[in-house]
Amino acid sequence: MTDASESSLAVPVEQTERKRNRAERKKPKRQPRYHVVLWNDEDHSYEYVIAMLQQLFGFPAEKGFQIAEEVDQRGRALVLTTTREHAELKRDQIHAFGKDAVIAGCKGSMSATIEPEA
Repeated sequence: MTDASESSLAVPVEQTERKRNRAERKKPKRQPRYHVVLWNDEDHSYEYVIAMLQQLFGFPAEKGFQIAEEVDQRGRALVLTTTREHAELKRDQIHAFGKDAVIAGCKGSMSATIEPEA
């Protein structure tokens, strides 16, 4: 009688494992995340950075100022962490934003890169 009860327990365990394996396969895998990094230069004013971040990212002026200050002090600032495709779009939008009208010698947009989240 012991053998029969053991074999009847084995079937539900196998079924449970199969269900768990199917559920794990159905879980969507999270896409790798990427940082959008803004790089400092001497050709753009705080006003430019703040306006760009407001228009492209929807940041309030206070957050734009904080990022502008970080770029100025540290040489770079993390602006956004998102999927690779979205990070590439935001980087390209920064590159296409245009020159700073306040700075006479400004030659174009700020520089930005993307890097994988560590």
